[in-house]
Amino acid sequence: MSLKTGFLKWKPDYDSAASEYGKAAVAFKNAKQFEQAKDACLREAVAHESNRALFHAAKAYEQAGMMLKEMQKLPEAVQLIEKASMMYLENGTPDTAAMALERAGKLIENVDPEKAVQLYQQTANVFENEERLRQAVELLGKASRLLVRGRRFDEAALSIQKEKNIYKEIENYPTCYKKTIAQVLVHLHRNDYVAAERCVRESYSIPGFNGSEDCAALEQLLEGYDQQDQDQVSEVCNSPLFKYMDNDYAKLGLSLVVPGGGIKKKSPATPQAKPEGAAGAAAEEEEDEYSGGLC
Repeated sequence: MSLKTGFLKWKPDYDSAASEYGKAAVAFKNAKQFEQAKDACLREAVAHESNRALFHAAKAYEQAGMMLKEMQKLPEAVQLIEKASMMYLENGTPDTAAMALERAGKLIENVDPEKAVQLYQQTANVFENEERLRQAVELLGKASRLLVRGRRFDEAALSIQKEKNIYKEIENYPTCYKKTIAQVLVHLHRNDYVAAERCVRESYSIPGFNGSEDCAALEQLLEGYDQQDQDQVSEVCNSPLFKYMDNDYAKLGLSLVVPGGGIKKKSPATPQAKPEGAAGAAAEEEEDEYSGGLC
């Protein structure tokens, strides 16, 4: 009735209509009739939009997304939550937009990690634009770990570098050291020793890095990797410094194998001596192929 017009009523009453749809949505939700609840939320959103009430429209779209989540329709849920976040931004409430995007990322992370990475990066951008760097870097960290988990190492290397830049900007230097370890592990899994070495070299400019246990461990790791000494590499990667990193990076350390396909903790017996020339050649080829590097 609120949307009908007549001789004495020239304009639809969008406020009342939105209110009625909102009440209906709550009733349907309480009755666990999620399809009907979602439809009521969408009608409420349209009524608010028609009334130029963007914040309330965005809230209703987000609620519709949560109803889809209850129905296990996660991609469709994320689509509506993304729409809501864009409306929050348009309304000038970036914090609410960022929280909605992060929520969408968590929803979809196990189903579509690639989409979750995109959502976390979008959230980080919103926070960065608001100069809320601590929140931005936290979301970039989530994106980096998902990229590592998906073995998308080129993108992970760039993402970790961005994290490191922000930590440097907010003068959280000890976390910069940890990010250098993460970078080195990612680059070595990319078979890019040159880029790994460059990361360590460039980190000498970070206050306190030179002389830290992180720096000493990385120098030892690179030396072992360069000399194809699997025992030395495994010893570093099994140290508490590496093992108690975020799980995704700790796993990279534990699975790191020197060029030539050495096996972890292999005793220096004669079989390793035979293919040394071939392994050295392979290492040289790898170094040439990735000599451009990225850091």
